[in-house]
Amino acid sequence: MPDSDSKPRIVVGADHAGFRTKETIKTFLQNAGYRVEDAGTHSEESVDYPDFARAVGERVAAGSDALGVLVCGTGIGMSIAANKVEGIRAALAHDSLTARRAREHNDANVIALGGKVVGEDEALAIVQEFLAAQFAGGRHQRRVDKISEMDRAREHQS
Repeated sequence: MPDSDSKPRIVVGADHAGFRTKETIKTFLQNAGYRVEDAGTHSEESVDYPDFARAVGERVAAGSDALGVLVCGTGIGMSIAANKVEGIRAALAHDSLTARRAREHNDANVIALGGKVVGEDEALAIVQEFLAAQFAGGRHQRRVDKISEMDRAREHQS
C-alpha cells in the first residue's frame, strides 16, 4: 500500500444519487494510499445535498482536509452549495480536462461530479486528474485573488 503520509487528506461527500459513485471513489482513494474522511451520506435513502456540500466545504475551508470530492446526480447542486462556504472554490467537472483545469487555473479545492452523468471509470479519471494537477499560479493567481476579494466583499455586506 502506498505511503498515505505523503498524500493529502481527502474528504468525500454525496447525496443519495451520488452514493454509489462516492463509495467507488472512496475505495479507490483508500487503495491508492489516501487518508479519506467520509462526510456521508451512507445509503441511497433520500437526503438533501446542501447538507453534505456544507460538511465537505467546511472541512476543507477549516484545513481539516486538503481537498474535497462531492457527488450528486449531476454535480450541479453540490457545486453551487459548496461554493457558498467561504474559502471554497468548487468546480463541476464532467471529464479529465475540466478537472485538471479546475486545479491548474482556478485553484479549486473541491471537485463536484455527477454520478448520473459520468460512468464509474470516468469518475475515477476525473478524481485522479484533479488530485494530480497543481495550481499554475502566474496570471491565474491574479484571477483567484479577485474571486477571494468577491468573497470578502460579500462578507462585509452582511
